[in-house]
Amino acid sequence: MNEKQIENLIYEYHWKSKEVSRLENILFGSSIPMRGLGAIEYSIEATLPKGSPLKSKKELEEMDMREERLYRRWEDYRQHVYAVELIADTLENDQLLIIIDCMMDGMSYRSIADHLRMSRSKVGEMKNEMLYQICQLCQEGQKCQFVSDLLLEKSTV
Repeated sequence: MNEKQIENLIYEYHWKSKEVSRLENILFGSSIPMRGLGAIEYSIEATLPKGSPLKSKKELEEMDMREERLYRRWEDYRQHVYAVELIADTLENDQLLIIIDCMMDGMSYRSIADHLRMSRSKVGEMKNEMLYQICQLCQEGQKCQFVSDLLLEKSTV
């Protein structure tokens, strides 16, 4: 995985996360939180049976072609969104976190530079440093194996 692939994945986060929400509303009727699956509950609610927000095997078999296509796209984009969130969790420098958050929001280098009151070249240097750090973590296998697998799968398709 190289720096350009990671950068593209980060910049695609903005529209893919919106598309994930839109597809969840179409497929499931509401949005499903990433961390909400498997959340621990207490009190009487914990003992009551609950249905899964995801589609059952029977429902998956009965979907028409459009729904199947939307469901496959939802799964793919949801993985990409989750991968970018994992990448962001690896950073520790506050300025690099701000840069990746701005990139995830779809901001240009110029608007990021204005936001941080820096030159565009300085933002570019910091972005390259951030991408280098992420690549190093991924090559060492720390927290990024999922991202590496995702990009490998994406390049073979």
